[in-house]
Amino acid sequence: METAKNIGWIGAGVMGRSMAGHLMNAGHIIHLHTRTKEKAAVLLDGGAIWHDSPEQIARHADVVFTMVSFPKDVEAIYFGETGILKGTSAGMFLVDMTTTRPHLAERIHLAARERGAWSVDAPVSGGDIGARNGTLSIMVGGSKEAVTAVMPLLERMGKNIVHQGEAGAGQHTKMVNQITIAGTMIGVCEAMVYGRRAGLHMETVLRSIASGAASCWTLDNLAPRILARDFEPGFFVDHFIKDMEIALEEAARMDLSLLGLALVNQLYRSVKAQGKGNRGTHALILALERMSHD
Repeated sequence: METAKNIGWIGAGVMGRSMAGHLMNAGHIIHLHTRTKEKAAVLLDGGAIWHDSPEQIARHADVVFTMVSFPKDVEAIYFGETGILKGTSAGMFLVDMTTTRPHLAERIHLAARERGAWSVDAPVSGGDIGARNGTLSIMVGGSKEAVTAVMPLLERMGKNIVHQGEAGAGQHTKMVNQITIAGTMIGVCEAMVYGRRAGLHMETVLRSIASGAASCWTLDNLAPRILARDFEPGFFVDHFIKDMEIALEEAARMDLSLLGLALVNQLYRSVKAQGKGNRGTHALILALERMSHD
């Protein structure tokens, strides 16, 4: 086991709880802060130490991980009046695993270096299943030295960990991931709507297509949930809308037109308008079903 460290962890949502738990199980001391303390009950019961602010977390930790919801949350947690950077000292490592804006990752990197610390942007893919199993795909941006230093900790949470380049590169890679997922999700959901309308037995259909050219993670993990009408979140609709809009903003900055992504984003906004923003991303089928009945 790697040498035990004082690790700060901020954010204990659907994925963050499991991710922090893996580090705790590896023998590290977890210093914890979340917006809603009740969500962290499992970690606190397991021995995590509560602190009242991100600044206090930084003052007690060698490495601080953040796994929150939106760019505005990242902004506040790092740059706020009681933010991480207020407590950051030389030699520390800051690792943001939130999916956020690439230029925000670059800004955190510069602020960390001004304090003699290091930052890494390390967004993840794999949802609640990957978080629980410690098999997340982690897309990493930052200097080689910083990435090497935090790699043993990342390896407790993921299996496919790839250093993509300098600060912000991890976030750009996550945008590529989310654009791919958006296209895949609409394909899977439209296929399910078509198959049902054609009178097919969809469990049987999946047995045929899931091992052919259509095979993908979404078919394996989310199509069965759709069939069971289980829309509990592995990843929230609201958060996916946030990710798609970051990708669309970044595309505009690069003078790119991503028409497919724009369409899927609008369909997800329809899901949100149905009051399903807190459902899993596979709830996209609800918008398509409504359209097919109109």
